[in-house]
Amino acid sequence: MKGMKWMQTTFAGVLSISVLLGSVGAQDVPEQPKREVHLVTASTPREQQIELALSAAPTEVSSKATVYILGTKGYEKVREGTNGFSCLIMRSFHEAMQTSSAPACFDAEGSRTLMLTYLRREELRAQGKSETEIKDDIAKGFKDGRFKVPGPGFLYMMSNENYVYDSESKESGFVPPHVMFYAPYKTAKDVGYDSISPTMVPYLTQSGGPEGLLVVAAHKPSQDSSSGDSHQH
Repeated sequence: MKGMKWMQTTFAGVLSISVLLGSVGAQDVPEQPKREVHLVTASTPREQQIELALSAAPTEVSSKATVYILGTKGYEKVREGTNGFSCLIMRSFHEAMQTSSAPACFDAEGSRTLMLTYLRREELRAQGKSETEIKDDIAKGFKDGRFKVPGPGFLYMMSNENYVYDSESKESGFVPPHVMFYAPYKTAKDVGYDSISPTMVPYLTQSGGPEGLLVVAAHKPSQDSSSGDSHQH
C-alpha cells in the first residue's frame, strides 16, 4: 500500500481523491509519509476513545452528541446528548482480524436505525461470535424487524483518523474526511452508473443492501479558521 497512490484506485480514492485533486494522475501525487496505525479495541483508554469519537463531527455537533465507547461487552454509553446525534468508533473485521476503526457521528435518523446494527455487531463480537454469525444475525434482524432501514439523513466521518478496509484490494488505509448519506437498497444504476467503479462520485457502498451509503468527500476547515468553525482531533 503506497499512501495516496493506493487511494487513487480503491475505495479510499472514491471518497474521492478525484474531487480533492481534480484531474491529477496517480503518478503526479507525491508519496505520503507512512502513518502509524492504532486500531481501537475495548482496551483502548476511555478518554482516547471519547476524543476519537468526537473527532468525527464539527465541535458544534459533537459537543452535544451522545457518545459511545467500546467496552468488554460491546459499546457503552458514556454521555447522553441533547441534539439527537450519536458518536462512536466503527470497526470492521475480515474473518477474525480487525481491519478498520473509524470515528462516526450518526444524525438522529441514523441513531434510531442504522447505528443499532453497529451496536449489535459489537455486542456479538464481545460474545465471541464469528463474523459470519454476526453477518447472518444482522441480515435476519432486517427481515424480522429488529432493525429498520433509515430514511433521509447522513452521518459525519470528518475525522483525520478514518482507517478503513477495501474489500477489493484486501488492504486497509487512511481516507479523507467525508460524509455518508443513507441510501438503502440503492444500486449503481440508481446513481446513474452501469456498475460500481473507482470513478463513481459519489461512491455507493454496500450496494443493493439495507445499509447502503453514498459517500461524499468533505472539506474540513483548518483549526485557525477566522469564522470560528473548528473540529476536534
